Amino acid sequence: MLLIDFGPLFPTLVSALLPFECLQSPFMQQALLGLMLLAPMAAIMGVQVVNFRMAFFADAISHSAFAGVAMGLIFAVNPHWTMLLFGLMVGLGIMVVQRRSSLSSDTVIGVFFSAVVAFGLAVVSRDRNAARDLQRFLYGDILTIDHDSLICLQILFVVIMLFQALGYNRMLYIGLNPLLAEAHRVRVAVYQYVFAGLLSLVVIFAVWAVGVLLVTALLIVPAATARNLARSAGSMFWWALLVSLTSAVTGLILSAQDWARTATGATIVLVASCWFALSLVLTCGRGRRQG
Repeated sequence: MLLIDFGPLFPTLVSALLPFECLQSPFMQQALLGLMLLAPMAAIMGVQVVNFRMAFFADAISHSAFAGVAMGLIFAVNPHWTMLLFGLMVGLGIMVVQRRSSLSSDTVIGVFFSAVVAFGLAVVSRDRNAARDLQRFLYGDILTIDHDSLICLQILFVVIMLFQALGYNRMLYIGLNPLLAEAHRVRVAVYQYVFAGLLSLVVIFAVWAVGVLLVTALLIVPAATARNLARSAGSMFWWALLVSLTSAVTGLILSAQDWARTATGATIVLVASCWFALSLVLTCGRGRRQG
């Protein structure tokens, strides 16, 4: 059972709003639901990743998937769950070291990045079967999402929306000047740790959808497009949601067409990149009119 039991409602809505033959299969509808949960989370967190200049952080978490898979092989546990746990540990570990050392954030992330990738590859390289299985984590496959994953996505969606509703302005404040935010009694450490943990979980779920190689793009491209199109922090939030959702749905539909048959994750990122290119054209045109 899903956290929200859609019953026949969701397939009926899909048939009415998106009457494409490729979306009538149950597994495609599950993939669509998964993307409609994941895309808004990636968009919202991506806005803050761009504002906080944390793209490298997200990249390090995505590459911890290698180590998460390795841990699953060692302990004979489903790699999906070890990826989640290990990604969360890496994200919080980076934040702890970053806050408690004099090293720059890029240096701390680089050390963690190197360590987790090396550990994962060292373990996986010992098993040829595991090395072959690792390809699905490199490229992702949202079409194989199951009910348990959808339950987790729904819970994470609710948690992130609550966090953003309560702390979006405070997060903007921290992004501008954490010392000033702390002076105004904003619990900077708490917000940073919660954000790092939630971002880590979103990144690992995104690995399942688009693969290790494209996770950062899923976070960054809609947010970068929104920055080009928006004229305020609030409108950037809504533009990122629009770009992310339309890219996810359009990418899923295009990848399922007989003339395309492309990887779903790659197609989603390509659609988002077209959005970004359009935003650049509009920005340049706006700048010329103002000039």
